[in-house]
Amino acid sequence: MPKIFEGKLLAEGKKFGIAVSRFNDFITDRLLGGAMDALIRSGANDADIDIVKVPGAFEIPLIAKKMAKKKKYNAIICLGAVIRGSTPHFDYVCSEVSKGIALVSMDSEIPVIFGIVTTDTIEQAIERA
Repeated sequence: MPKIFEGKLLAEGKKFGIAVSRFNDFITDRLLGGAMDALIRSGANDADIDIVKVPGAFEIPLIAKKMAKKKKYNAIICLGAVIRGSTPHFDYVCSEVSKGIALVSMDSEIPVIFGIVTTDTIEQAIERA
């Protein structure tokens, strides 16, 4: 019989960093509220959660890296919203943000959560937040 390893939602006594984008705040505020609710329901204490607000999603990987370097957090949660427009900008931002967040997780060896909503429309973003 194989061994099964499964995580549990136990946040008590753990420290969390949250990097959240201010751009599209009508979406990211909802994402932040949901993340906070999930952490508190899982036993986290408000005092053990640090929130850093950045201008846009593109800045999130750098802040996540700086947070990881502090070696203070058990996990870092990255929250943002990128909504497609009429130029290729969306593709560039989404690609670099996802790569950057993955690199931070791999380099730091701590969980770095990808909570970036990437949608074609505002309506889709609202539904997913």
